[in-house]
Amino acid sequence: MRKVVVAALAFLLWPMSATAANLSLTVTTSDSNAPVAGAVVYLDRVDEVAPISAEIYQKDREFQPKILILPVGSQVEFPNRDNTQHHVYSFSPAKTFNIELYAGKPPTPVLFDNPGIVELGCNIHDHMQAFIVVSQTTAIGETDANGRVTLPVSDAGPQTLKIWHPRLLDNTQPISRTLDDDSDRSVSIGLAPELPADDAMDLLQQRFQEL
Repeated sequence: MRKVVVAALAFLLWPMSATAANLSLTVTTSDSNAPVAGAVVYLDRVDEVAPISAEIYQKDREFQPKILILPVGSQVEFPNRDNTQHHVYSFSPAKTFNIELYAGKPPTPVLFDNPGIVELGCNIHDHMQAFIVVSQTTAIGETDANGRVTLPVSDAGPQTLKIWHPRLLDNTQPISRTLDDDSDRSVSIGLAPELPADDAMDLLQQRFQEL
């Protein structure tokens, strides 16, 4: 777990230009103006990025973390820390893969070599879901509990932002917003209602509870 934290910090703390400024903004919901936590915000530009190694593990029949930001070219391991088997897959255009039913840790990490949104699922536990945002820019971050995020910018003038959240009406791709300058701003996005949690295990899940 330590290497994941170190890698994530390295990604978010890449060296910036000496002339870089900061763009701070708040993401809110379009209907109630409430702050949106966990939105991934990034500039629509291509930088030289350094791949990292990370992991998304399964514990208590959940993916952890549920959202992972990666520079393009990175590799991810999917260790299973449950007492039940899992079957991890993605049909997303940015990365299609399939790790068949397993316990422990698969021998080979998965390479994420294209930018985009990758949705993860488990064939055994339908409620399990996670997302990987594969980026080709260093100017990327996730909003905090107050909906705030700060990004480095190197050029003055209008900035095109990409904003993604798992509850976007179409969460297979980010939405775009353009800001006229680099002052503090607020942008709003439309989100689908949050679904209630369902902890029930169906018969298929019970079949694979014991290894």
